[in-house]
Amino acid sequence: MALLLAREGLRVGLVRASQPAAGASSDVRAYALNAASRSLLDGLRAWPDAQHATPVLGMRVHGDEAGRVHFDALAQGADALAWIVDVQALQQRLDEALRYQPLVEWLDQPQAAALTVVCEGKTSSTRAEFGVQFDVTPYPQRAIAARVHCEKPHEQLASQWFADGEILAFLPLGGIGEAADGNSVALVWSVKAQRADGLLALDKAQFEAELEAASHGALGKLTLTSDRAGWPLQLARADRWCGSGWVLAGDAAHTVHPLAGQGLNLGLADARKLARVLGAREAWRGLGDLKLLRRYERSRKAEVLAMGLATDGLQQLFSWQARPWMRLRNWGMMGFDQSGPLKNWVARQAMGRL
Repeated sequence: MALLLAREGLRVGLVRASQPAAGASSDVRAYALNAASRSLLDGLRAWPDAQHATPVLGMRVHGDEAGRVHFDALAQGADALAWIVDVQALQQRLDEALRYQPLVEWLDQPQAAALTVVCEGKTSSTRAEFGVQFDVTPYPQRAIAARVHCEKPHEQLASQWFADGEILAFLPLGGIGEAADGNSVALVWSVKAQRADGLLALDKAQFEAELEAASHGALGKLTLTSDRAGWPLQLARADRWCGSGWVLAGDAAHTVHPLAGQGLNLGLADARKLARVLGAREAWRGLGDLKLLRRYERSRKAEVLAMGLATDGLQQLFSWQARPWMRLRNWGMMGFDQSGPLKNWVARQAMGRL
């Protein structure tokens, strides 16, 4: 956000995080970034090096019975459905870009400004100071993330399994070149909350065995190559995104279930839209003008609401374990996989190619 606003010719004070940066070496997460996000970061010269951004050539989604959905980049006329990006590598590139942007000044504390943009994440304290109601619906799940070595190569395919109310995803790593179809994946496993602590407490071999069973041995023997991290999942929305002189963006305004990998894509789209709205403002209108900021809010709320409803609906659908529901959703998956235009439209939405 700071880089985009500076590109509009604005002087920006960027308040340092009060906690370790998300790109710390212990961070085992990876982001799935779509074409729109890549274009944005390319324009800011902040796209990670090739070895840290792996193109996803296809995605295989498995239901809890016979349901299957396959997405392929080639069928969409694209180089990739998405790119799997290391958190640390992206953070480093953003830090480098900031060092060469003279209009951005690092601050230890907030200072008075024409506009305060709140990008502190879902636990934002500044949001609360502005009197915003943050409506949170906790999911009965926690996410577990780790890095895993697979016996079989991933072939640049992302895989996802829905089973027993849980969602397991393998995201390919290795960048491009000789290692692109390699054997390393980023794990994101949304498990029942009451089971998460037990999985995190298992020794390495026991956890690997649980993971192999959940993935049906699709990539052979699995070996943990990192620590495991876990966090609670939630659906949340701020009741208002702006006021006179302030505005929310990213997780401070909204969070969604990670099953579609769209969290950061939504946040980057917020940043892009706000920068455009501010850059196109009338000469007489101030940066903190409420009518101006509401243009941004109206534009972004609809897309965020749609994504939140879609991911929440899928999470709820696969949480119902009665046999009739299992048959219905798996029948629906098979029908969707053959739906042609509908499937292509959903793929374009997720890819950021509207």
